[in-house]
Amino acid sequence: MGEHPAHIVFTLDTKEPIEIGDFVKAFSGLADEYKRHVHEVAPDLSESSHMFVRKIESGSIVADLVPIIHAIINDMDKALVVEEFVRKYGGRFRALIAGNRNDQPRTKAEFQSFSDTIQAIANDPKGSAIIEAAVFKDGKKEITAAFRFNSQQAREARLEIESRRREMEKQEASDHERVLMVFTRSDVNKADIGKRSGERVKIEEVSDKSLALMYGSALAEHRIKHEIREADENVYKKGFVVDVNVRRREGRPVAYSVTNLHDVIDLPE
Repeated sequence: MGEHPAHIVFTLDTKEPIEIGDFVKAFSGLADEYKRHVHEVAPDLSESSHMFVRKIESGSIVADLVPIIHAIINDMDKALVVEEFVRKYGGRFRALIAGNRNDQPRTKAEFQSFSDTIQAIANDPKGSAIIEAAVFKDGKKEITAAFRFNSQQAREARLEIESRRREMEKQEASDHERVLMVFTRSDVNKADIGKRSGERVKIEEVSDKSLALMYGSALAEHRIKHEIREADENVYKKGFVVDVNVRRREGRPVAYSVTNLHDVIDLPE
């Protein structure tokens, strides 16, 4: 790999032995977040961003990690990317403890990688970890940014992560009455009540996107399927006046659950 002056030094200091799964997750979670950071600051280079373990010292687990970015990035820029990553990581971790959602991770993948990185310390009775941005010049190490956390802080962050993930996984339902629904993909097969069918529909009053269709009642499913299977006219030329529950994930509509069909109308050409 040659000389790479920009390093991340990851120190794990635990009172008890680390379970091998937690040990692996600590590094893979940090590497995932680093690659995500590179994608944010230099999207064209994210696919060429990798992290290698250069050495692990005895005593506390001190891993010297070498982030590799495409060769067109000079050493100074690489060092700045690594320094910014450590500062940002520390800030987002502190936001988890403080409950400051504006600065926390935002996606399920980000919450997972944070959880993986801190798990070994959270599971230890009295451990700690340090993540450092380091530059090696003439064999000497210069720390440009550092972030430390202990077992208690890791457990507090993990509780917040678990709470946020439960919220994100919970689908909210909202009711809309007598809205116009049109098919963008139909299926003559019977659909199980409460499960996603193979169909997609659009309701412009709710979203301009085509979403998955669910049936919230057997009667609604029977009447709509009758129109699809047996009507003389093309189903895509018809509008369905329906009551729906909008199923959401992370605040965004992902599916419509039809609970009642009021009318079927012909759409204008």
